[in-house]
Amino acid sequence: MMYLVIKEISGISEDVIMVTQSLIKDIQSKQETIYRANAIRALCLITDPSMIQGIERILKAAIVDKTPSVSSAALVSSYHLFNASKDIIKRWSNEVQEAVNTKSSGGLGFASAASSYFGSGSQSSQNQTVVSTSDIYQYHAIGLLYLIRQQDRMAVTKLVQTFSGTRSTGGFLSGGSSTNVLKNPSAVCMLIRFASKVIEDDPSATRRIYELLEGFLRHKSDMVNLEAARAICEMPNIPDKELHLATSALQLFLSSPKPTLRFAAIRTLNKLSINNPAAVTSCNLDIETLISDSNRSIATFAITTLLKTGNEASVDRLMKQISGFMNDISDEFKVIVVEAIRSLCLKFPAKQAVMMSFLSNVLRDEGGYSFKKAVVEAIFDIVKHIPESKDMALSHLCEFIEDCEFTKLSVRVLHLLGIEGPKAVTPTKYIRYIYNRVILENSVIRAAAVSALAKFGINGRDEEVRKSVHVLLSRCLDDVDDEVRDRAALYLSMMDNQNLANRYVTDDSTYALPSLERQLVEYIGNPLGITGGFKLESIPVISKLQEEQERRLPSNKGVPAATSPGVGTPISGNNTFASSLDQQAMYAEKLAAIPEFTSFGVLFKSSSKPIDLTESETEYIVQCVKHTFAKHIVFQFICTNTLNDQLLENVHMVMQPEIEGLAQVVEIPAERLEYNVPGTIYVAFEQEDPEELANVTFTNTLKFEVKDCDPTTGEADPEGFEDEYQVEDIEVITSDYVRSSYVSNFAEEFKSLQDNEVIDTFALDKEKAHNLQDACDSIIDLLGMQPLEGTESPKNNSVHTLLLSGTFLDGSKALAKCRMTFNTSSGVAFELAVRSEDVNVSQIILLAIS
Repeated sequence: MMYLVIKEISGISEDVIMVTQSLIKDIQSKQETIYRANAIRALCLITDPSMIQGIERILKAAIVDKTPSVSSAALVSSYHLFNASKDIIKRWSNEVQEAVNTKSSGGLGFASAASSYFGSGSQSSQNQTVVSTSDIYQYHAIGLLYLIRQQDRMAVTKLVQTFSGTRSTGGFLSGGSSTNVLKNPSAVCMLIRFASKVIEDDPSATRRIYELLEGFLRHKSDMVNLEAARAICEMPNIPDKELHLATSALQLFLSSPKPTLRFAAIRTLNKLSINNPAAVTSCNLDIETLISDSNRSIATFAITTLLKTGNEASVDRLMKQISGFMNDISDEFKVIVVEAIRSLCLKFPAKQAVMMSFLSNVLRDEGGYSFKKAVVEAIFDIVKHIPESKDMALSHLCEFIEDCEFTKLSVRVLHLLGIEGPKAVTPTKYIRYIYNRVILENSVIRAAAVSALAKFGINGRDEEVRKSVHVLLSRCLDDVDDEVRDRAALYLSMMDNQNLANRYVTDDSTYALPSLERQLVEYIGNPLGITGGFKLESIPVISKLQEEQERRLPSNKGVPAATSPGVGTPISGNNTFASSLDQQAMYAEKLAAIPEFTSFGVLFKSSSKPIDLTESETEYIVQCVKHTFAKHIVFQFICTNTLNDQLLENVHMVMQPEIEGLAQVVEIPAERLEYNVPGTIYVAFEQEDPEELANVTFTNTLKFEVKDCDPTTGEADPEGFEDEYQVEDIEVITSDYVRSSYVSNFAEEFKSLQDNEVIDTFALDKEKAHNLQDACDSIIDLLGMQPLEGTESPKNNSVHTLLLSGTFLDGSKALAKCRMTFNTSSGVAFELAVRSEDVNVSQIILLAIS
């Protein structure tokens, strides 16, 4: 109790020197009492971090103490002190490693000390010794040891090897004994997690770690078996044959009488089934028995796992079991089940009627917004990917909005009805449901209903339907809400003017919002710095489908910004057009923050992903991102030092173009490259004649000053030496001057540019293009243009037409049509026709192929 009081009042006390001395006296007591461990905890809590060095000797002695409770207290206290006193605690590595070893049975544990303290007053020598057998100090010690070594990849690998027994002659894997082998199950689980971290940092160690984890599957502790099985299931690119041992171990736990073991096993199998359902199929019989488990969490995971791993024949049986199961679980688990049903429906389209019926039934049940939204999203995806389900799905959604309490969901359903309804065989049956919303709902839903109704009139093929819609919209002109009246008036005007309708309703192109927002912010912040006013044509144009895909992508705004112009973090992500636009906006924001680049103007294009200039296993890893401006090219080099015993300073890149006409105007070196901390170098070139956009190759040499440093503390020597490192060449090609751009009516646009056409024929042999898909991918990469109308994926194996659209550096619109054929003997032959607003641009783009 006294130690708890000391902890509480230490924050308001000005002088703790007296109590500090008392605590030290308790810690150094010769008697094995309960006081020592508690005294260590109290001492470390009240001691100022700057004074830790004064009690360093005491804590180091406590760490290697033979009494487990004392050792654990010192280890845990050191763990909490690490952030405040890293340099001091890092020096205790040897003591911490010694503490992992099994304590001598002669030492009294916590229980023996407690019995001595609370006993009848007899001499301690007469007490029966009770030794702690949990070995929990090993868990504390290995956790602290990893904290000390976590920045040293080789040291972490050595830690795993040492305490798994793989380096000893009679270690864990060989069935012998070793003083370094961990006995505490929690410590072994921690070691398995460290082993998984080794695989992340060094993929070449996967095989060795797998053999280690395979041995842990035979450990006597259930928690170790589960942790090892989970680690194996999460290993990247592991063959099904090697997964079998892990899934077999998990399968045994599915029939365990302990709910925690059943839950842990089914959750791991559920996660594995997402990416590798075939590996879990062998467990399906055992998983089916869990559907009726009294623990609803286990039953939910069982259902969702079966939905991912089941075959088409089992769908009907599963759906019957789920129907009686849904009312007994919370909305959170209902969402998981609905997501699994959506995936299963897309996997087996022939069973869409059964699953659509199930989704419509649960849509009528009571539930919160998140659950109803998940069901509606599932139906939307089924409509999108399975055309046969459209009529049934739209009918169910119409019934849903008749009694929907969520405005957002009603608006989304009305929007879908407006898109898909006019394409249906009998569009009139949906108009009644939509107009009911105009009469019965709030203003937000009424406005959405007017927009949906108008699309039946604008996109409808039946003249009678158009007249009926015109009458209904006319009635909306008397609505009490301004928004509803304005929309009705707008759409009535569009129905009377087809050109207006084509421009604002039928056209599915839109501007890329990240780029639009960024350039508007730049313009508002410095309107005088942009000559000629704001240029809307400089904003990339994308389709509404791409805009929707971009919204669904996870945000990259959590990527840390550069701490200085010379230090940054590479941005990686999905290589889709939508994500690359968001990525380019982030690059532009980062470049705009560097004063040397503010005069370059608006960023035209950045590389979609960093280009590797070195192998991933080399001592220095270098990647490059190219940024194209109107008259400048900026090269951003992301460099990483993988040597923990070296510090690089004044790191810069020497670039030499193979042709004249490019002048280096900016170089921003990285001040220092610490171990495993990425740094950024910027080099900018100006084109002396902007009219001559030539393809050019740069040779690159990384130059720096090397200083040896201590791998543990990171402290570098004061003196260093100059060194250099050759990296791969960088090419600037035509695609760097062309930005992907979307057009909704390719045929009309292509015809309007026929005066500036250049055309030529080319061939790709079988070694370069094994099929038409390879040819399409190569042409898209070479030209840097946006494929349209799904032509990036050939439907025919012998004949195909690829349609492309883009914007050149000077703002000129460029379109290309590539007609190609494939022959098994000669490869791919194709004719490429390029048209643009400038015939010189057409010629430049065509030359990219040759």
